[in-house]
Amino acid sequence: MTEPFRLTTPMNELTVRDLHAADRVLISGTLLTARDAAHLRLCQLIEQGKELPIDLEGQVIYFVGPTPAPVGRVIGSAGPTTSSRMDRFSPMLHARGLRGTIGKGYRSPDVVESLRKYGAVHFSALGGAGALLSKCIVSSKIVTYEDLGTEAIRKLEVVDFPAVVAYDVYGKSAYELTNTGK
Repeated sequence: MTEPFRLTTPMNELTVRDLHAADRVLISGTLLTARDAAHLRLCQLIEQGKELPIDLEGQVIYFVGPTPAPVGRVIGSAGPTTSSRMDRFSPMLHARGLRGTIGKGYRSPDVVESLRKYGAVHFSALGGAGALLSKCIVSSKIVTYEDLGTEAIRKLEVVDFPAVVAYDVYGKSAYELTNTGK
């Protein structure tokens, strides 16, 4: 088994093009968090021609709504949510320079095409392991939409956050490769 790729965010398109479906990665740097409600607000601003409260260029969004931080920790459990819930929003955000997303489960054909068109990837994180994944998060700060509570957009600093390239820029899927034995 090969060693995982070590990635630092934000990412550029050249980095994204070096990644292939089923590659294991360890991500360090900044991740933004956003779920359904935050995605909806961002896309409404785009549709209205307004400025976004965050810069998406080169960023990776983690589909997570973390639990409150216990005493002595920077964040509570931080496991991925189902990626398909963001499918209707992702292409619009890819067009704004978003280079990656992290969640769990399958993505739609429209999202797969958007990854190819805009040079982005989708990572999968281990569902059910939110407490373990939170240990890779060294800081957490709400940057916008505080009124959304756990679904507010946060800036996370992570070290060696484990994930797998679920969908690459070439239209390949780790799920497809696994199911066919390739």
